[in-house]
Amino acid sequence: MLNNRVAIVTGAGGGLGRCHALYLASQGARLVVNDLGLAAAEAVAEEIRAAGGEAMAVAASVADVDQVQAMVDAAMAQWGRIDILINNAGILRDKTFAKMSIDDFRLVVDVHLMGAAICSKAVWEIMRAQNYGRIVMTTSSSGLYGNFGQANYGAAKLAQVGLMQTLAIEGQKYNIHVNALAPTAATAMTDGVLSEEALTALNPALVSPGLLALVSDEAPTRTILCAGAGNFAVANITLTEGHYVGRAKDAGQQVIANWAKVVDRAGETIPAFGFQQATQELAAAGVSGPVTVR
Repeated sequence: MLNNRVAIVTGAGGGLGRCHALYLASQGARLVVNDLGLAAAEAVAEEIRAAGGEAMAVAASVADVDQVQAMVDAAMAQWGRIDILINNAGILRDKTFAKMSIDDFRLVVDVHLMGAAICSKAVWEIMRAQNYGRIVMTTSSSGLYGNFGQANYGAAKLAQVGLMQTLAIEGQKYNIHVNALAPTAATAMTDGVLSEEALTALNPALVSPGLLALVSDEAPTRTILCAGAGNFAVANITLTEGHYVGRAKDAGQQVIANWAKVVDRAGETIPAFGFQQATQELAAAGVSGPVTVR
């Protein structure tokens, strides 16, 4: 399904990224295998070539604008287009927030969030010009739902969902679809955390097939695909109908008194744009018309 498509997978020298690269290559894509270390990237590229595919290895830090641009330039020189970007590269610096340094917080955000933004920016004009692009962010249940000791990682991973939401809107008229993958997989980052049975079930190779749905010609956009152990589900950010209290002097007390109505999920929606929250709020107040929110 991906014949003649050119894909970049960041952090593909091992673990989940390697599985992604091998899987996309098995579907016909030409691969740019990225990793911090050239030897690791080249080993994966050689696996792809040995199986009859096309691949090039590029050592680059996703947090370095110049290195990422050089990687994109090399792909364009080799194949003349870039169709798919998998923002997979990441690191962990797990500690409770009380013990976490701001340097460790910033480092994780730089690699996960800024790395995804830098790589996406580097291919954005190429995809706009060719009127085709598929970008996948890598989010996490730690960002979607929280995880003890992962304030930095969770913040960076949910931030990628916010990046996905807006890029999908801005890329729509250029046929650029942007989605997010929330994987659960046994990798170097989960060593010592899960049981042997769980590690076996959570083979990262069982996650990668979900990418096909996110990067094919028929791919959705703005979808958060959760994948692990061969199971696939979708996470959504929803908005309840809420409860209107207006300008009453005891508005705060009314919010508390009507909390069950505020959080009632019956009739909740998935907003297509951020301003739909304000539109709903104004409708409850008896005001209609288009709304722009910044």
